[in-house]
Amino acid sequence: MIPYGKHYIDDADIAAVVNVLRRGTLTQGSRVDSFEESFASSVGAKYAVAVSSGTAALHLACMATDVGPGDNVVTSANTFVASANCAAFVGASPRFTDIDPVTLNMSADDLADRCEVLGEVKAIIPVHFAGAACDMAAIKAIAEDYGAQVIEDACHALGGRYDSGEKIGSCQHSDMTVFSFHPVKAIAAGEGGMITTNDVKLYERLIQLRSHGIFHQKLLTTFEHIDISDAFVLKDEAYENGQVNPWYFEMRELGYNYRLTEIQCALAESQLSKLDRFVTYRKDLASRYDEAFYGIENLTCTQSDQRDQSGHHLYVVRIDFESLAMSRGEFMRRLMEKGIGTQVHYIPVPLHPYYQSRGFTLADYPEAEKYYREALSLPFYFNLSDEEQGLVVSSIQSILR
Repeated sequence: MIPYGKHYIDDADIAAVVNVLRRGTLTQGSRVDSFEESFASSVGAKYAVAVSSGTAALHLACMATDVGPGDNVVTSANTFVASANCAAFVGASPRFTDIDPVTLNMSADDLADRCEVLGEVKAIIPVHFAGAACDMAAIKAIAEDYGAQVIEDACHALGGRYDSGEKIGSCQHSDMTVFSFHPVKAIAAGEGGMITTNDVKLYERLIQLRSHGIFHQKLLTTFEHIDISDAFVLKDEAYENGQVNPWYFEMRELGYNYRLTEIQCALAESQLSKLDRFVTYRKDLASRYDEAFYGIENLTCTQSDQRDQSGHHLYVVRIDFESLAMSRGEFMRRLMEKGIGTQVHYIPVPLHPYYQSRGFTLADYPEAEKYYREALSLPFYFNLSDEEQGLVVSSIQSILR
């Protein structure tokens, strides 16, 4: 079976993991710091905080910006549920925008209209769908009108750039950017996530929140501006003869165990060193798909004008199943019979039963609904061979004809 997505592991990745296993430190060690530094440098951000998943990254980003009950958080209707759930996790109200029919990303015009209706917006979470950047300059301008925080969901977009040339993750147009290291993403850690920011106060809070809300002595080297003699709240417990008790730590707020292990960081940092090669390969795959499907009736390639800047997480086509007189399920089953796996990204969030029970209806997002009815993600990953891609193309052409 040719899957729609697949990770790639080489001997260097395996050696990096084995080295951690032989050293003895499996969590909260130097590989976490090393990976964070490498990642921040790679995307052009000042700070990076490694966490256990992209969902954890979204959750902590909402917490760090004090999003809470009564706050409106706006994201795209076309995304994975975590982009909205993170607002619900902190008691806020998830809201949605429709998408631009060409980019498939959050429509800035629709965002402006919905923010005007809402009146107050605490945070906006644009999603760089399939790896292509949103119109961040326009989104940031709208956020500034409402005093809203901007948290980029770049779980698809590592290795991508904005139209202006900056790397996604540099936070040039946002307060924070979050990434995922799920196996089908640009780089794999098994599971894992990252938050980048240029704001030192957000960085320090994220560091504390990811580990139970605890402040301890190791953080004094991270938070260099803190005077060691005044670092702890419970001074009678923390100090003895002017020195910090070696066993002491204190919980400052309710946090979570969202840490990433040394094993995962070693794998992810090794993968990060191959990121440019991964993205270039996927870009070439996309170009070959574009050429093969050009002009074919009932099929439209998507985001083709964003190939040069995209992180290329997914290759999505739109198929007019109604004109084809074939359901999407039947189309996918025919491909499966040929050994080809496909997927749908995504079921729009407002369509899920949880959100329908809270008053949302897909009819309020017509472009997202139309896209969803036609969407199909094709096999797209590093090391997909020419022969395998050729089989995908010929099989789809055969079914369409």
